[in-house]
This record gives sequence, C-alpha cells and structure tokens, in this order.
Amino acid sequence: SWCPAPLCRQPARLGPSPGPACAGGPPLRWASSFSQPGPTESDPSEGQVFLSESCVKRLLEITEGSEFLRLEVEGGGCSGFQYKFSLDTVINPDDRQGAVFEQGGARVVVDVDSLAFVKGSMVDFSQELIRSSFQVVSNPQAEKGCSCGTSFSVKL
Repeated sequence: SWCPAPLCRQPARLGPSPGPACAGGPPLRWASSFSQPGPTESDPSEGQVFLSESCVKRLLEITEGSEFLRLEVEGGGCSGFQYKFSLDTVINPDDRQGAVFEQGGARVVVDVDSLAFVKGSMVDFSQELIRSSFQVVSNPQAEKGCSCGTSFSVKL
C-alpha cells in the first residue's frame, strides 16, 4: 500500500508510527544537499525561494506533466505559523502576484501572501529512516522554529 501523504508516495510502513505519515522532521537546519546559505537581506534576489538539489530531484520523481509543489504559509502550529506543501496543477491569480520558482525543471509556486513569510528561504527534501518530507530551511523571515520543522514564528 502507498503512504496516504501525497508528497512522499512511498510504501507505507507497518508498525507503530512516531506521528502522521511523512509529516514533521528535524529542527530547521541546513541540508547536506547544498552548501551556500540563501541571500542576505541586502541581496536583490531576497524575494526568491530557492530549491535544494534534493528538492529538485524528488519533485522530478513525483510530479507529472504540469504538476508543481505549492508552498503556503498558514496560521497555526506550535510557533504561530506553519508551512503547508501540496502538489497542484492550477496557477491561481494570487500566485501570479506571488511567484513561480523553477530550477532544473522542478517548480515551486508560492502565493503573494505566503511569499512575504518565506522570501529568501530554501525548500529542501529530507529523507530519514522514519520519515521523508519537504521542508523550508534557512528562512530569513523566521525568528524560531519548532522541533518538528513545520512551524515557525516571524521576526518582528
């Protein structure tokens, strides 16, 4: 059987689970698939969202045709805001004001409201023994994150 989370698309594991399938992850950290930090605040590309090599590779494996990864920021989580990832095929009007970020044929779409919370960040794909997930790492807009890696608070 397949994992119910659409982004991991891996066989489900039998036995006790530490939480929802493919959810969570380690604290915000640099992934081993890249070595350079995102841009500094004075960098003109600070409105960008960057994709790590592992993110590009995984997206190319799981997306078909016009599919892309949608990154949204919602209120909630243990730190105030949380990242939400989904696969999508429709570009909405507020996405056009936000941005479509493409690297190596992989695409990530961020709506205009969410972009304010993740500009300058990197999207990574982390694969560990008990879970795999897309994560936002090195978010210059985040003051702190929770241990699951999906929730954060913003700098004031």
